Amino acid sequence: MAAAARIFIRGSNPRLSICGAGTGIQGSVGAALLKQSPSCSSRAKTHRRHAAHFTFQPDPVTAQYGTTQKMNLFQSITSALDNTLNNDPTAVIFGEDVAFGGVFRCTVGLRDKYGKDRVFNTPLCEQGIVGFGIGAAVAGATAIAEIQFADYIYPAFDQIVNEAAKYRYRSGNLFDCGTLTIRAPWGCVGHGSLYHSQSPEAFFAHCPGIKIVIPRSPVQAKGLLLSCIADKNPCIFFEPKILYRAAVEQVPVEAYTIPLSQAEILQEGSDVTLVAWGTQIHVMREVATMAQEKLGVSCEVIDLRTILPWDTETICKSVVKTGRLLISHEAPITGGFAAEISSTVQEECFLNLEAPISRVCGYDTPFPHIFEPFYIPDKWKCFDAIKRMMKY
Repeated sequence: MAAAARIFIRGSNPRLSICGAGTGIQGSVGAALLKQSPSCSSRAKTHRRHAAHFTFQPDPVTAQYGTTQKMNLFQSITSALDNTLNNDPTAVIFGEDVAFGGVFRCTVGLRDKYGKDRVFNTPLCEQGIVGFGIGAAVAGATAIAEIQFADYIYPAFDQIVNEAAKYRYRSGNLFDCGTLTIRAPWGCVGHGSLYHSQSPEAFFAHCPGIKIVIPRSPVQAKGLLLSCIADKNPCIFFEPKILYRAAVEQVPVEAYTIPLSQAEILQEGSDVTLVAWGTQIHVMREVATMAQEKLGVSCEVIDLRTILPWDTETICKSVVKTGRLLISHEAPITGGFAAEISSTVQEECFLNLEAPISRVCGYDTPFPHIFEPFYIPDKWKCFDAIKRMMKY
């Protein structure tokens, strides 16, 4: 059914969208918004793409890893995969449409350069893609699987959680599939709606035996992806697809790695700790600037980078210093990974807290279409949360 739905979506007219309101609690609100909106009527209209809810902020250029080249995020992914295929003769890349470059062009040119035996398409079957990857990794290959959208990773859930994550444990370390890396475009993009906007990291964070990584920029993406590929545990690497072309930096050409499970403090502060990952980091950076200019509040901004296993020490040390914590992610708030961070900090830093921990996340609804700007945890929602915390 999922495959049929995707074929229908890909074949449909991309200019058409349906304006309508949800049901239940959100229904009356949605209907009111529709009545007030001049750009929405009962008729299908040309879809208007909204401006991004953030401004990408590149990191300072560094010569630490050698010669650099201007790349956007998808090109940095391509560069990492190119380095891997060139340096590791056992490496293979597979997934839906990867042979011609993939829907986001992350594997463009790799089949021509390395051959059809190392970069190849698979059937439209996520369970099969991951299952094949597990087998290839167990047999000794460096297996790099692509799930075309993170929203469609769920058919492979059993293979990831019950097979890949447990392979080493159930064999007493006689066998493992640690050379498996699963890539997937992740997060909202401004017009992705229900099935092309999800952030499913929390589903997998409950599963020991795998690592989950989400980068914020091209430089981070290449280094963290190469670390995942080199790591001896199966990794899920979620790529913020809204940044594929929006994020541009000077990226080292040669291979380099960035340590996993180490959060990065991007901005020192003394009043509030702001924690996020992926795209939301750029929202937090803007919020930190707003808080300083409008409230005189000094914010410490931390990029978690690795969701599992996450860096509790860096976060807790920061909260001990600031006394306040704001966590933000695009996924729904209930059961989101912010809840895990909040719980841990509450246990470890209770006597240091000056205000209740705040979470600014997506709503507990499916990701909407025309109401996406209302759903996204933008800088204004985060700014309001900081104002509330500073009252204590």
